Parts: sequence; C-alpha cells; structure tokens
Amino acid sequence: MTTFDQITWFNLTVDGPFDLTTSARFLEGFAPAARAGAAATPGELRLAFPVAPSWRPAGVLVRQPVPGGPLRVAIRAEQSDVDDVVAAVRRILSIDVAGSGFPDVGARDPVVGALQRRHPGLRPVAFHSPYEAACYAILSHRVRMTQAAAIKQQLAVRLGDTVDVHGETMPTFPAPAVLLAQPHVPMVSELKSDRMKAVAKATLEGRLDAAELRSLPVREALTRLKELPGIGSFSAELVLLRGAAHPDVFPEAEERLHEEMRRAYRATTKSDLIAIAESWAPYRTWVALLMRVNREEETKEIATGRRATR
Repeated sequence: MTTFDQITWFNLTVDGPFDLTTSARFLEGFAPAARAGAAATPGELRLAFPVAPSWRPAGVLVRQPVPGGPLRVAIRAEQSDVDDVVAAVRRILSIDVAGSGFPDVGARDPVVGALQRRHPGLRPVAFHSPYEAACYAILSHRVRMTQAAAIKQQLAVRLGDTVDVHGETMPTFPAPAVLLAQPHVPMVSELKSDRMKAVAKATLEGRLDAAELRSLPVREALTRLKELPGIGSFSAELVLLRGAAHPDVFPEAEERLHEEMRRAYRATTKSDLIAIAESWAPYRTWVALLMRVNREEETKEIATGRRATR
C-alpha cells in the first residue's frame, strides 16, 4: 500500500446546482466507472487513481456537508501532485464547468426542465482519466458492461497501487507505464492486450491529455481518438465525454440516447435530434446524461450491463 506523510485539505466552491449524493448514487450504478466502496456514506465520495502527468497514486475523500453547498476535499498524494489531483477531482465531478446557466436550459426546454427537477444537482461523474476510459472501451468490446467492469477492477487489484482513503483501502487502475510493461495484459485476449498497451503508449506520449482533448474542436478530438487501435466512433465519444469530461457534446453514436429522445420529443431522424440538442448548449453532455439516467430507471440497462454506454 502506498502511504503518504500528510493529508491536504481543500474547500472547493461549485458554480451552479450540484449535489454530491445524487451524483455518487448514479456512479454506484454506472458499472464502467463504478468504484467499490466509493460512496459508502451519503454526502461522501472516495476516489483512488493514478494522477496525470506523474501517474503516481492518489487517494481522495470528497464531502459535501450541506447539499448543494461547497465541497470539502482531503487528498493523499505526493505533495508535488496535489494541484494535479485537485484539477482531476474537479474534472471527474464536472465542477470545473460553470453550471449557473444549466437551469436556463430547462427553462427553455420543458423536457429538460422535468429531468432537472427529477434529478436535482446531478452532473456527470467521469472516469479518472481519458486513459482509463479508453482502456475500458477496449475491455468492453463484445462482452457485457458488467464483465468489462469486473475485469477493469481486477486489473486494478492485480497491477495497480492501493491507497488508504479515509479508512477504506482502495486499488487504483494501473498506471500507463505499468500496463505497457506487461508482456501480456492479464485476463484479456492478445488483441485487447495489444490495444490497451497502445493506449498506454499514446497516453505517455501525451495524446490522451484531458485538457487538450477538450480544447480541440469536437470533430478533431474524435478523429484523433479514432486513430487509436480499437477506438471507433462510439468509443471515441466515450473517451471524450466520460474520460475528458467534455461538457458540451451531443453523442451521435449513442443509439439508446437517441431512442429516449425520440420517445420524449416525438422526433424521427438523427438530424432532428441534433437540432433539438443544439438548444442544450453549452451543456449537451449533461442533458444527455439526464436522458440516459431517465431511461436507465425504466430499463435497468446499466445495472444489467446489456450494452456499453456512457
């Protein structure tokens, strides 16, 4: 287990509606990015991950003493990594984006407004990094989400570090250099092993930097991601939306989202759906999450792992 000499505490303010318990509750049911023991206590979230760019392990306890209020964050990490950990936490929780304009989207779109009232304060909770999201995307090829998530967790246990996060021992997903050093990534086929190692190599080369991916025009970012072996249109959107936590992308490859939108808006073509989603800007990713959560409550797709999803 990695140990650290001290815990660094921060207060993080949030712009706009955000409820940690609501977001953590969604994370518990989201198999691809779920963390065992992460949300054991309401109003708390525990995270353990290798932090870019050092890729050393970090452990984080996030608390929201008052629902909708500021966050109290405890960080266990090398002191030189603390600022990077804070930036990662803000991205993971989607609180690095000003959310004060999000209610306006619901005010002009009754469908969105109803979803916001049903899930107050819900924002996307992302993977720890685009690197981890890309590895999950490869693991999920041709298997159920729950199987892919279980393999990802076992890779963390077998190859990752462990960190004490406020009394909870948690494994981190293996750092890129660790994955790249494996003759064969355990528990996966040769093809998936080669592809995951290619993702690790690209990560160490700086090609999966979250801030850079978000700074690019969306089409360019997706094109770059699709240059990675095993990353197609669906997976590229997963990495950009749920890895880099881009707040304003309409998922054009997410058919189950489209089905939910057709039901809610009585729309027919994809061009209709894209036009509808334009009114969601600059929070298209956030609204897409609300739509998918609403569908999940009815179908239990994520819980049963019937298909990879964002």
